[in-house]
Amino acid sequence: MSSHQQPLISHLLELRTILLKCIAGVMLVFIGLVYWANDIYHYMAIPLMQALPESSSMIATDVAAPFFAPFKLTLVLSFFIAVPYVLYQIWSFVAPGLYKHEKRLVIPLLVSSTLLFYLGIAFAYFVVFPVVFGFFTSVAPEGVTVATDISSYLNFILKLFFAFGLSFEIPIAVVLLCWAGVTSVEDLKQKRPYIIVSAFIIGMLLTPPDVISQTMLAIPMLLLFEGGLLAARFYSKKGEDEQEEQSPTD
Repeated sequence: MSSHQQPLISHLLELRTILLKCIAGVMLVFIGLVYWANDIYHYMAIPLMQALPESSSMIATDVAAPFFAPFKLTLVLSFFIAVPYVLYQIWSFVAPGLYKHEKRLVIPLLVSSTLLFYLGIAFAYFVVFPVVFGFFTSVAPEGVTVATDISSYLNFILKLFFAFGLSFEIPIAVVLLCWAGVTSVEDLKQKRPYIIVSAFIIGMLLTPPDVISQTMLAIPMLLLFEGGLLAARFYSKKGEDEQEEQSPTD
């Protein structure tokens, strides 16, 4: 084996170890939560249950849905809870190859990206869900009983969770782009009209086909974009810290 292949193999083995640790972390959280899978699903269904008419309820059209829907939700929730541990493992893999000034940038970004992801999920659950489900149930035609399938509801809320969780990472993306020199704060300001249009297009693609959820995703994205512009002012592609270190540190 050549000297060039040995470092590659060692890095691949280390990456495999990191991935196994991430999977193990998620599974440990899942094992701790699976006993309360039905309770977790019931809590996630509260926004819809409160919007349904008194004579209506959720239904299960598939025989195995009462088991698999809470199981799937608990597994996804386990990943959400284990996100800090997963990011820490990723950080431990890439940190040895970073400069000191890069480490000082990455650590705050990892913490803030985790908090923003959780904030996006909380915003979807506490703000968007009550409005969207209240609207859907109120516009049902006369004579139509609203009885949502539990699997369909789960797919709907998971899609919104991921959409809002990822969209709340916009400030991190703006900071990284400005710091890497791909763009600048002034350039992004000049492109603000295009970004506004893009936010509503992304909201249309990531959310269900209704104006309410699209708008409730696009507006926070624009506000977070402005927040990212403010944060990006503190970072530049080449600052004084970059000149201090010319080689990666352990």
